[in-house]
Amino acid sequence: MQRVVVTGLGMINSVGNNVEESFKAIVDGKCGIDKITSFDPEKFSSQIAGEVKDFDPTAILGRKEAKKADRFIQLGIHAAQEAMQDAQIVTENKVDDNLSDKFGIVAASGIGGLPNIEKNSIICENRGPNKISPFFIPSSLVNMLGGFISIQHNLKGPNISVVTACAAGTHSLCEAYKVIALGGATHMLAIGAESAICGAGVGGFASMKALSTRNDDPKIASRPFDKGRDGFIMGEGAGALVLESLESAQKRGAKIYAEVLGFGESGDANHITTPTQDGPYRAMKAAYEMAKKNNNGELKIDYVNAHGTSTPVNDKNETAALKELFGGVENCPPVTSTKGQIGHCLGAAGAIEAVISIKAMENGIIPPTINQIEADENCDLDYVPNKARTAKLDIVMSNSFGFGGTNGVVILKKFKS
Repeated sequence: MQRVVVTGLGMINSVGNNVEESFKAIVDGKCGIDKITSFDPEKFSSQIAGEVKDFDPTAILGRKEAKKADRFIQLGIHAAQEAMQDAQIVTENKVDDNLSDKFGIVAASGIGGLPNIEKNSIICENRGPNKISPFFIPSSLVNMLGGFISIQHNLKGPNISVVTACAAGTHSLCEAYKVIALGGATHMLAIGAESAICGAGVGGFASMKALSTRNDDPKIASRPFDKGRDGFIMGEGAGALVLESLESAQKRGAKIYAEVLGFGESGDANHITTPTQDGPYRAMKAAYEMAKKNNNGELKIDYVNAHGTSTPVNDKNETAALKELFGGVENCPPVTSTKGQIGHCLGAAGAIEAVISIKAMENGIIPPTINQIEADENCDLDYVPNKARTAKLDIVMSNSFGFGGTNGVVILKKFKS
């Protein structure tokens, strides 16, 4: 099977509108969580979120086309453009015709166009069905993320969509890997995008008691692995990665960031919203075994970018699963969650965190887990609290777990020519 490498990166979130800006802010421990501005949150128990700032969709789509795309698609297009340009594989933003048939896309989102669904439902109720926008359906569907981007970049290979809640972004990488490894394409764009910060989104999660209500102090509301954590904070954004066969990348002299060594997928078969320890462990174990096999039978994980949502159950279970995988606290590598800085970007989280993991390897620095204020006896690993740490990072693991008990894990290796 083909070896698969990463040659392009793109990212946008609440602390930055590109890869370099975002990664620097995350390493510096900056927090993009604040009072919600996209709607009036005063009646909601949770009134804070990690919103993307200073983003103009007309700059990437034009005013007319921007009206046809929900915000999650707009954010995804932004990240995709950065990744494609970074990979130096487009001319005037398009892939050449001689490559386009071999270049596909896996687009991921946990919810899709929820703000548009909310808006047009209100229009239908108050003004009648004839007032619903003709762009409502195509702007809300998750697969239209891939549709818009494939049209823009002339990608005629496999066009696949993944909708697996908060594991979707990581699953997009898994699916892209499979396509290339099995010869279905030479290049794939893996992208996760989400923007569900609206009344229905915040209200829905709040009614489940899943969100933090620390509204008076938003910068310390998201506290992964901290004893005082009381729920996650919604974030929005997108992450994009260009994957291609090693043979293709070397042939065209591309900059290679990392190799995808392995991935793991599993289901909890337990509860629609409450995660288990077993499901995440089995996904991590599968990824570990695959990566070990692809690394000549040896594997040392230097860093784990955890799912780390800042919810009581997830953080405890993920910690326990990591200890089970590595054989105790003393054998676990450093583990961090960057959701304290940018919130939980749901279906985009895995793609964003894969980009962060690759940048961590490239720069030799582990991003901190901010807001580590009080130790939790159930969360007793090295979470690199509050301040980034320099380290030699050759192999990293990134975890994502979603509602419905769906889990995805990817292991990446710094590429050495």
